[in-house]
Amino acid sequence: SDSGESFRCTSVFPDCCDVFPQFRIHTDGAVDSREKLLEFCFDYCYWSVDPAEPHYASQEEVFQDLGVSVLSGASEGYNVCLFAYGQTGSGKTYTMMGTPDSIGLTPRICQVCPWIVFLEIYNERVRDLLSGGEQKKRASLRVREHPEKGPYVQDLSQHVVSDCKQAMDLLEEGIANRITAATHNHDASSRSHAIFTIQYTQANLENNLPSETVSKINLVDLAGSERADYHYCRDRLTEGSNINKSLVTLGIVISALAQNSQMSSSCQSINSMASEGDGSTVGSHSSSLSGGGGGGGGGGGGGGRRHCFIPYRDSVLTWLLKDSLGGNSKTIMIATVSPSANSYNETLSTLRYAAHAKNIVNKPRVNEDASVRLIRELREEIDRLKSMLLSFEMRNPSPSLSDERDGNLSDIVLQNELKVTRAGHTHTHT
Repeated sequence: SDSGESFRCTSVFPDCCDVFPQFRIHTDGAVDSREKLLEFCFDYCYWSVDPAEPHYASQEEVFQDLGVSVLSGASEGYNVCLFAYGQTGSGKTYTMMGTPDSIGLTPRICQVCPWIVFLEIYNERVRDLLSGGEQKKRASLRVREHPEKGPYVQDLSQHVVSDCKQAMDLLEEGIANRITAATHNHDASSRSHAIFTIQYTQANLENNLPSETVSKINLVDLAGSERADYHYCRDRLTEGSNINKSLVTLGIVISALAQNSQMSSSCQSINSMASEGDGSTVGSHSSSLSGGGGGGGGGGGGGGRRHCFIPYRDSVLTWLLKDSLGGNSKTIMIATVSPSANSYNETLSTLRYAAHAKNIVNKPRVNEDASVRLIRELREEIDRLKSMLLSFEMRNPSPSLSDERDGNLSDIVLQNELKVTRAGHTHTHT
């Protein structure tokens, strides 16, 4: 707890709620008799300790709630990311990968993947889990950033699959190549972050032009955080240090993004108030809050709050997940926790982590062909201008003014129609 008390027992349980599922931590203080109840509200809350219990959530239930929305987003042309975070041994890999008898989210989503890559981040180095040969498996790959497509891994092997069995074989091969080791909490703890990427390509005909949308699904199984122990060998300590470094950086990125999102929301509220009331005073206050890009932060107003810098490049993990965190992606975070009393601090930390992540606002967009997007936007503009023309004609305040406005709008409509024609010819030839 924040005040430093110790606790005799901890019970963690989901509370079924019609609107917002609540995650509740019930504590019985060892120092005094006061009970504490901490509540966290998330979109879903699952209990998966004992299959005999009425609220037990199966892998199929989790897939129907989360996996189906991942596939739905990808089929609409959006990038989607789903990642699991939590303490070692709390069920991240079980949720993401599953077992032969109870398959997880990744194998279920794999049933519709034509193109896949599988990598791990071990000691801040990227390794290809699907490259042939021992030498290639140990090779460290470089992360680069494309100005439009974002971060990517250079020379990462790409595999085209024609059916679900091929995808499952590659997934199992990658899991077998992943680095694991025994820790206090788990006999085969993942010592690396794994990212399984599916590229989903759809060809279609839009506005009488052939086009395609290309979306990516990132399925991320994070390594678990745990405290350093001097009984561990040097390799385990190095692994743990790098795991914690990347997870701390992820936490900093999530906190900064959440703060920026809340700041933007506050500015929008102030702007809305300014438009309804006296805009002069409130508007200047809003400008100071946003911090603009103004040089030097000078000028009166007591120094405006600026957006936080997002340190994506401080770790390989956050760099590769840049689009998934505050960028062009729909993102789902799964927070896994243990109901054990010994895990109270880790459970509370994980829940706070997830609560911060819930405040992040991403900017997903359909990854459509640039030419088709231009044509669609021009046609939408033409329709809007035509409706304006019709509105002017119906009002007809004065013949001369109406003729002048009609002429200007008609010219713009004609120019846009010519642009649509040229764009269509260009797209056909390319």
